[in-house]
Amino acid sequence: MERGFQSKDMDQSREGGFSREPHQMYKAKCSNCDMETEVPFKPDPDRPVYCRECYAKQKSRKF
Repeated sequence: MERGFQSKDMDQSREGGFSREPHQMYKAKCSNCDMETEVPFKPDPDRPVYCRECYAKQKSRKF
């Protein structure tokens, strides 16, 4: 009795579809602690940018 895809077949089907190039990273200064950080988007001077630690603190304050 055949059960659809075998694990070998699934591995081969994934190879061509999901390879991504790394995002371009941009240097920015955290709006909260002034630490140098990198973000995967071009920072907008009119909006705050946070380092990983400050972002986590900001996110937890909203709830």
